[in-house]
Amino acid sequence: MSESYVIANGSQIAGQFPCSIEEFLLRQELLPRSVVVEHNELAVAPSEFPVRLVHAGDRLEIVRVVAGG
Repeated sequence: MSESYVIANGSQIAGQFPCSIEEFLLRQELLPRSVVVEHNELAVAPSEFPVRLVHAGDRLEIVRVVAGG
C-alpha cells in the first residue's frame, strides 16, 4: 500500500490504497451501515463493502442515510 488519493464527494482524500470500501469508510469515521456508496459511478451493495477494493484515483460518492418520520 502507498499514500495516495481518491476523490470522495468531489474532495481529494489521502490514504493508504488499495483498501476495502469498509476500511475507507471507517477511516473517515463513517459507519458502513449508515451510508450508500457509489464507486466509480456504480452503486455498491453494503454486502460488498468488505471485499470491494478502492484504488488510488478512484471516485466515490458517499451519502449518509437519514431516518425520519
